[in-house]
Amino acid sequence: MAQSNKKELSQEQRETLLNALKARFEKNMHRHEELQWEKVQAKLEGSYEKLWSLNEMERTEGEPDVVHYDGEKDEYIFYDCSKESPKGRRSVCFDRKALESRKKHKPENNAIDMAADMGIEMLTEKQYRALQELEEFDKKTSTWVATPADIRELGGALFCDRRFGHVFLYHNGAESYYGSRGFRGSLRI
Repeated sequence: MAQSNKKELSQEQRETLLNALKARFEKNMHRHEELQWEKVQAKLEGSYEKLWSLNEMERTEGEPDVVHYDGEKDEYIFYDCSKESPKGRRSVCFDRKALESRKKHKPENNAIDMAADMGIEMLTEKQYRALQELEEFDKKTSTWVATPADIRELGGALFCDRRFGHVFLYHNGAESYYGSRGFRGSLRI
């Protein structure tokens, strides 16, 4: 699907997206055992801008799925659930400051701006670890995670992956980028 500046999907795009989300939801019930698709769909159908964001997650191969329901706020929480870091969001440095600091071989984009443009939040370390409790992700790739300001001010950024049966948190220069590192997002609806 072509990307547009308008944050709304056509009726056909909405139907295609809802069908994909429903199929993924039903195939992966272990991620949301107590939830019912009909209630999720009812929330989605009135949230055109959120549907657009979910479509952006889908378009960049994040395979968004419901991972939690926040009963206090009456919100369903979607995370990118692709087995590896989303292909359409790899080879990006951490943020705009890092991108602008590169003199040579600049990547096309950065994770923070991409997430904002998509209308999603980058996963925190805590959210990333919670995702990894559902099943194993990023066994070949890695994922930038939200980084505390004091680390970022010193030029660093954090990323995670799963190796040797464990989830690891690492640091790197925020300006670095790799073909195997992207970012995962979350969206509340």
